[in-house]
Amino acid sequence: MSSPKIIIATVARPSGTTGVQTHFNTFLGYLRQQGTESDLVTPFSYLKPLALAVFAVRSVVGPLSPSFSVWWFEKWHYLFLQRALRRVLKRQGPAIIYAQCPLSAKAALETRAGLEQRVVLVAHFNVSQAEEWTNLLGLPRGGLVYEAIRHREAEVLPRLDGIVHASSFVRDTIEDVIPAVCSVPALTLPNFVSSPAADEESGAGNDLISIGTLEARKNQAYLLRVLAEAKNLGRFLGLTVIGDGPSRAQLEALAETLGVEQQVRFLGYQKDARRFLPGHRVFVHAALTETFGIALIEAMASGLPICAGPTGGIPEVFTDGIEGLYWDLNDPHAGALKLISLLEDQELQSRMSQAGRSRFADHFETNKCAGRLHEFLLQC
Repeated sequence: MSSPKIIIATVARPSGTTGVQTHFNTFLGYLRQQGTESDLVTPFSYLKPLALAVFAVRSVVGPLSPSFSVWWFEKWHYLFLQRALRRVLKRQGPAIIYAQCPLSAKAALETRAGLEQRVVLVAHFNVSQAEEWTNLLGLPRGGLVYEAIRHREAEVLPRLDGIVHASSFVRDTIEDVIPAVCSVPALTLPNFVSSPAADEESGAGNDLISIGTLEARKNQAYLLRVLAEAKNLGRFLGLTVIGDGPSRAQLEALAETLGVEQQVRFLGYQKDARRFLPGHRVFVHAALTETFGIALIEAMASGLPICAGPTGGIPEVFTDGIEGLYWDLNDPHAGALKLISLLEDQELQSRMSQAGRSRFADHFETNKCAGRLHEFLLQC
């Protein structure tokens, strides 16, 4: 008997730099390598030119109101994804729909052709998608849109056939907020990526590199303040920042205000951002909260020690003093001292580099994790 088809459902674009996109594309690659029938369904799978035109309205009107921006995004991405899924599922037998957010899970639950089509969610979000929108666009907490998202999650998650948590932090947070989720079959499994290619492109040789969406939650302002503190201590450190987002203009202005603009390269969105990791000495991260942090395991795979705050699921990724260092996100001066100490100790860098490569290979490499995910999906 053949295995059911795995259908990945997401409101995200098919490719990009987010952890969500990295996760589902890595898993798709694994499934295809294993010869497992699979497919990716997004809102762009249904009448793409019309979808693009409808979604474009948000870019014009959205900046005037975070609530309208989120409402418009969710309403239309949901409707286009729902129609795309219905077209696929109505002619599909047994299948597993692997939803990448509660909104896509709702679309799958409402369009599946029968109970032999199972719906499993992977929880990428911090606390709630509403909180993600608050951090990204300033969606007002307690407002109508915010509360509607929280209500949807409380209604959808207990109806799932399974749920995958990227960390114990995520699992505990969701189960605390929505106790009914405790009865849903669950797997706690870290995110995973493939080993870097042997001929992976070398970066431009800066001291430090950071990869991630430029938004308030990611807290790249802290990194700029660390550079300024290090400069005051006589160390002129270079930083490569890869990623784009709503905070970019503020960060560029802050770099000028702090007098470190000559030390920072803002490279914006870069396809396959991990190719820039080689040639740098340390990966720096300052997120205020993080479900897991795929960029961290990509850095370890490339042998870069990590400096990050011990927030959210990050302590499940690496250990302080082994693969990197934890720093105090409220104290950039102390952060600068830790960073300088690491950069001046070649032996420590070498030990952390090797420890990071080993931890990646043992715990986060695709072939170590993707099979467990596939097995869980088949059991749901």
